[in-house]
Amino acid sequence: MSTTNDMAQAPLTGITILDLTRLLPGPMATLHLADMGAKVIKIEDKGAGDYARTMSHVRNELSQLFIAVNRGKEILHLDLKDKTDHAHFLTMVESADVVIESFRPGVMERLGLGWEVLKARNPGLVMCAISGYGQTGPLALAAGHDINYVGYAGMLSQNSGEDGRPVLPNLQVGDLLGGSQSAVQGILAALLAVKMGGPGRFVDVSMTDAVFTHNVMPLLAFNYYGKTAEPAKDFLTGGVPCYNVYRTEDDRYMAVGALELKFWEACCEVIGLPELKTRHWSLGQKIGGEDAMQVKAMLDEVFATRTQQAWTKAFESADCCVSPVLSTEEAIQHPQFISRQLTSIAEHVTEGKYVKTRSSLLFGL
Repeated sequence: MSTTNDMAQAPLTGITILDLTRLLPGPMATLHLADMGAKVIKIEDKGAGDYARTMSHVRNELSQLFIAVNRGKEILHLDLKDKTDHAHFLTMVESADVVIESFRPGVMERLGLGWEVLKARNPGLVMCAISGYGQTGPLALAAGHDINYVGYAGMLSQNSGEDGRPVLPNLQVGDLLGGSQSAVQGILAALLAVKMGGPGRFVDVSMTDAVFTHNVMPLLAFNYYGKTAEPAKDFLTGGVPCYNVYRTEDDRYMAVGALELKFWEACCEVIGLPELKTRHWSLGQKIGGEDAMQVKAMLDEVFATRTQQAWTKAFESADCCVSPVLSTEEAIQHPQFISRQLTSIAEHVTEGKYVKTRSSLLFGL
């Protein structure tokens, strides 16, 4: 089967998206849709434009963030408060399939471009609004960023060390899971409904809602124990030795993901501690309990006896979900990503060479 992102075979060829979003969540969502073949017209105001243009890591004129998430899009500058530009946008809506925006609730209505106005122009339109807290609720109009969304959703408190201090993730869970992926999911579902003969749809994406509903493991603990686990003591945060990170002799790390018993047994053989095979959560070991912490301490000691490279080689032929923790630089050069052609070197007109990633999806015929 061919696996190619050739636009001739792209599933969204013929779909036109008007993108009013800024910064990261919306532009990342429309990047995914553009990679699927959609024509994305990014509409920025006539002033500074998207704030991401100058946000962090600017080599010459544009930030690496703006370049990364806005490749492959047409850019049009409009002042939606201007009568002529306002009318031009409404004309564009008539032939568009999707409008996506990320203003605070009420802004589109004040611009005279709310859902009621747009669907009157185009009854088959899909409109997606990405916001921090959704279109309704007591926080609907509150300002926020990823750290606020994951904080409200209960995720950040669980992402902590043993001292309970939350650790800031370098992956924007609220922005990317909550905003980008939820928007893509909602837009595709709404487009499918329209293509099957249904009316246009309004998609209300709350970044906080999405993190809250996907915060599964703490909810399981709450349902079972009536409370969430102590810091670094839940199923996936350090409470079981078979799912943890271990420091190596050269101060690197190995990721052990041997959740299933068969993987744990294989792991124990490789590290030379076969007697630990029966000390696994599936055989009665309490998550975050004394025995789990004792076994974790034993693995801390054994992994510290070899370098990351040595452990990686030792686990090469063992099918047990143990792998090195790579740096971004190492990941870019890893044979897996190279073979999947996930990155390439591109040349930007003002910023020079940069590493470009492709969509993580491949479509074959």
